[in-house]
Amino acid sequence: MYRTKGPAGTGRQAPPHRTDSRRPGADPAAGRRERERRHPRYWFAERLLLTLSGQRPVHWMLGHTLPPAYDQLAELAPGAPLRPAAPQRAAPFVRHCDEFQPRPGVIEAFARIASGDRLQALAFRLEHCPDLRWRCSAVELGGART
Repeated sequence: MYRTKGPAGTGRQAPPHRTDSRRPGADPAAGRRERERRHPRYWFAERLLLTLSGQRPVHWMLGHTLPPAYDQLAELAPGAPLRPAAPQRAAPFVRHCDEFQPRPGVIEAFARIASGDRLQALAFRLEHCPDLRWRCSAVELGGART
């Protein structure tokens, strides 16, 4: 039982100290970096979002993709399919990202991209290459749902 400092006999209890990242004053960027380090799917989902929303150029992903995925990005990116539909709309963000590992060294991931009331699906495949780096080998974008 936790007691607050104060006059004896007040009987007030202080809540236990929170250790999760949602506590007030926690650095959300630090939590995001840790999540991306442990789960490469988040790192790639964020970067694919920035590329497909027109915030970064396609060549920004050059060293992180295999040739087929780079070609897919080069086809998709000029239309900026994840750009907000209207200027007053909220910037798109990765709402959720998950993965399936069909075999060691391969991750098939999907992400839900939200922008205002619009929700789009982003699927991508990651392969652990001989240089021990993850690289994107395929990208697919689903249609918008409102």
